Amino acid sequence: MEADGFVSRRSSMDASGLDSQVTSAAAGAEFRWRGGRLLDPNLTGGVVGYLSSRKAEEHDFTPVYRPPTDTLTSVETEIDYEGLPQGVATSTHMLAGAVAGIMEHCLMYPIDCVKTRMQSLHPQPGARYRNVMDALQQIVRTEGVWRPIRGVNVLAVGAGPAHALYFACYEKIKFSLSDAIHPGANSHFANGVAGCMATVLHDAVMNPAEVVKQRMQMFNSPYRGVLDCMGSLLKQEGPAAFYRSYTTQLTMNVPFQALHFMTYEYLQELLNPHRQYNPTSHVVSGALAGAVAAAATTPLDVCKTLLNTQEAQAIHVIQAETATGAVGAAAASGPGSRHISGLGEAFRTVYRMGGPQAFFKGVQARIIYQMPSTAISWSVYEFFKYIITKRQHERRLRGDRDGDK
Repeated sequence: MEADGFVSRRSSMDASGLDSQVTSAAAGAEFRWRGGRLLDPNLTGGVVGYLSSRKAEEHDFTPVYRPPTDTLTSVETEIDYEGLPQGVATSTHMLAGAVAGIMEHCLMYPIDCVKTRMQSLHPQPGARYRNVMDALQQIVRTEGVWRPIRGVNVLAVGAGPAHALYFACYEKIKFSLSDAIHPGANSHFANGVAGCMATVLHDAVMNPAEVVKQRMQMFNSPYRGVLDCMGSLLKQEGPAAFYRSYTTQLTMNVPFQALHFMTYEYLQELLNPHRQYNPTSHVVSGALAGAVAAAATTPLDVCKTLLNTQEAQAIHVIQAETATGAVGAAAASGPGSRHISGLGEAFRTVYRMGGPQAFFKGVQARIIYQMPSTAISWSVYEFFKYIITKRQHERRLRGDRDGDK
């Protein structure tokens, strides 16, 4: 063997004591020796071992395996992706959440408009629809092609900060609580609690936008635009109008988000047990989680819509019943009340207007809206989280290599 020259030789050396990767590389493979190092040409930068002289006639072989740099990057990214690397600022989660929220609400806004109308307790003749497609066709044909997205601008403005707080709070509480309950493992209880706490912040920002949005979505809405709607609400009903449904929305969204997050995390354990970036599993898990949570909380959503829209026909019917001596739901707010307020009053009003089946008005539209909506939200959020995490790992690895030099 020449000291520094390449000499090809077939090796059938005993690979006992080496790890599995070195063993597979050593068995019957072609190696080259250079300056006391054993090199495998099939490995990118792979050093299999070193030779050190004990005596002139014998050598001690020290096995070493260095995987290629790109393999390290891929493995480390997948390992740390779900846990999120340390040092990622809260603003990173907020940015990813804001983009996900805006895309979710804006892309599905026409279906949301249909849902609001189909939840009307006493729809006018021109706003009675057989199903979601029939509703969209009638709205476009009779009210114009832009009518289904009227009010989307106020929702986009509200969805950005609302979802930024939502996802940042969820990630922080989920990992902190999971580490306290089951270190190193997923906790469904932690996921549910994190979803509930994130909802409180989300709804505080989102509720005023929801009120304006649903007023704009109603059939024959009298408002010229978003600013006109906000000005009219402040003038006629006061600032309280923007938060009249807040407690009802929380009552609905807390169980919704608890079911949503628990179902999503459970499905991720089944479909994506290694928690790698897998767009298909994120879409499927998000869609199914949204459908389950939406169906279960539809009765509360109907009550929320009534509180937000203060449907004129419903109020007129209740006032008429109250005037004839019936003990109506509006009586709780005094004779001649013009507003329905509180979850209890909304619940009684819905029951009086349509019976038990009224609590599931628009359930089809709600599920059709929530399935793609949550699928979009989760897939966009996971994509941003993956890209941000990957870039941070690459920067860290480049820094480590520069330090080694």
